[in-house]
Amino acid sequence: MWHCLVIEDDYENARYIANGLNELRHDAVVCGNGADGMRRASEQQWDIIILDRMLPGNIDGLSILSTLRALGNKTPVLVLSALSGVDERVRGLKSGGDDYLTKPFAFSELVARIEALIRRAGTDETVKQMRVGDLKLDLINRKVERGGKLINLQPREYRLLVHMMQNAGNVVTRTMLLESVWDYRFDPQSNVIDVQISRLRRKIDSGFQTQLIHTVWGEGYVLSEQGRVTEPDSAPS
Repeated sequence: MWHCLVIEDDYENARYIANGLNELRHDAVVCGNGADGMRRASEQQWDIIILDRMLPGNIDGLSILSTLRALGNKTPVLVLSALSGVDERVRGLKSGGDDYLTKPFAFSELVARIEALIRRAGTDETVKQMRVGDLKLDLINRKVERGGKLINLQPREYRLLVHMMQNAGNVVTRTMLLESVWDYRFDPQSNVIDVQISRLRRKIDSGFQTQLIHTVWGEGYVLSEQGRVTEPDSAPS
């Protein structure tokens, strides 16, 4: 069970998020303004903070982020905002945000991003290798092998594979891949993800009986020996 703090002044949006998380049997607490959110964030331990970028009053989302990080608080923070510009996303990340999700959003993507942030926060920093089936990735030497065969990847392909292995068994959406691997937002109609996934699939799966990279139509991709393992619950955005 996750302990989630939702700092959001929009009552309907806050209720939508909290109800969805509670239905998944997580604990979600809502604060409707920056002052209350800052107090609850600093007084209690949370697995994730879901923070609206624009809050009324003198304490907005970026102020909360900067203050928490200055105090040494390392709780993962997912920033929500209607501001989709690259500059705004960069400001949110530089202020201490761990991820940035633009409104409106699908609840399934919110859950997937929370899962990724909590998993990342709980990862042992001494981990040097990741493995899915007979696919092995050496993070220290940046070496990829499958079935003992060395696989040469381009830098972007390597980053794409790292992100997919970090989320092995879970669907990663096109938006998540664009923002995590390319660091900024492309035209949603761009086929850059399809091209890179196709190249990576040829290198990872070609010549092997078990396919590891799978397409989840209408949602994204999953890296797994069994195909789609988990299915994030969805709700209308």
